[in-house]
Amino acid sequence: MLKKISFVILVVLLIGMLVSSVFAASDTVTVLGVWTGAEAEAFNKMIAPFEAETGIKVEFTGTRDLPAILTTQVEAGNPPDVSALPNPGQMIEFARAGKLVDLSTFMDMDVLQSDYSPTWLDLGTYKGKLNGVFISADLKSLVWYNPKAFAAAGYTVPTTWEEMIALSDKMVADGKTPWAIGFESGAASGWAGTDWIEDIMLRTVEPEVYDLWVSHGISWLDNRVQRAFELFGQIALNEKYVYGGTNAELTINFGDSPDALFTTPPNAYMHRQATFIKSFILDHFPNLVPGEDFDFFPFPPIDPQYGIPALGAADLFAMFNDTPEARAFMEYIVSPEAQEIWVGELGKLSANKRINPAAYPDDLTRKAAKILSEASTFRFDGSDLMPSAVGAGSFWTGILDYVSGIPLKNVLMTIETTALDAYRK
Repeated sequence: MLKKISFVILVVLLIGMLVSSVFAASDTVTVLGVWTGAEAEAFNKMIAPFEAETGIKVEFTGTRDLPAILTTQVEAGNPPDVSALPNPGQMIEFARAGKLVDLSTFMDMDVLQSDYSPTWLDLGTYKGKLNGVFISADLKSLVWYNPKAFAAAGYTVPTTWEEMIALSDKMVADGKTPWAIGFESGAASGWAGTDWIEDIMLRTVEPEVYDLWVSHGISWLDNRVQRAFELFGQIALNEKYVYGGTNAELTINFGDSPDALFTTPPNAYMHRQATFIKSFILDHFPNLVPGEDFDFFPFPPIDPQYGIPALGAADLFAMFNDTPEARAFMEYIVSPEAQEIWVGELGKLSANKRINPAAYPDDLTRKAAKILSEASTFRFDGSDLMPSAVGAGSFWTGILDYVSGIPLKNVLMTIETTALDAYRK
């Protein structure tokens, strides 16, 4: 009799454990992201208020190999509820395969359309369905300078490409060197030059043509691509414009390059780079004050009809499993409250126009965020979207070849040959 009672008790306990396990599982949301270390700590700080408010447990997994792991999980039929995505290109692939939830079926679109510029919602939309949302970004379309050095020399910030070239010529006439440029980055040398080409393309062609170029819808030998390289060469190939000349461009590390702006007297006066270069400047010159000792202006327009687009990278989230917990999580991460924590921890920029500017660490970051949120056009770094044989291969080396003196037609032919093979795979 005791054995029967013990057996019944054991069965009841097992059932209770299974039931509680099922209920516990319903109070969780699984999230896959690229962040580890300090970035993962920042992510956990961002989701802490969500967990406390809702009682939902966020099971976060961070990996630097996100694209491969996510693809494997999706193909196995076991995707996370929510995942960060490296770029809109992969979002479109999953959306085309019917793997993503249409966020507009439960999100308040009136609020989203008020909080985000149309370009951000368009980037997350595929065939009329909102499949992705952005929580932060890095802005690349910036030219850094030393305001005190500018003031001492009587220089004013240019607002067009023509004004920037005229300013460069004036600096040369004054016996000064306009630009600090460095493309050395170990095995990744040349990437910093691809950003120049991408920014110039966005200012000389329609955004749709930029997209065609990225997807190899137009050839690298196209006149529009050639023109972008030639405009880049107007600065990068001019020995009088660049500190140390073209040899220095090929040998100075990208992170050391802006140092030339802060010597006495300055070795150079302008440097084109993304928001993240601020950390390099402060690491090398910790006593400099952002906004006072160094500042930036937007990479200026070239053809006026295309305005001042924003080039960069961004943190994109998509939803694979439609659960109440995943819905709640997605609604939370697009809110200004969540993003204020995220950008405050990492110094990134939010695309949400309602974010409190005080969340940013300094006025300089606030200014970059304003440029980003108000941009009429935003596009991802093109080389990051291309097949690696091109984007992280022949495009990078093509920049180095062009700067080293190889004829442009030869450089573009080499990239085009690589692209013809890479885009077929």
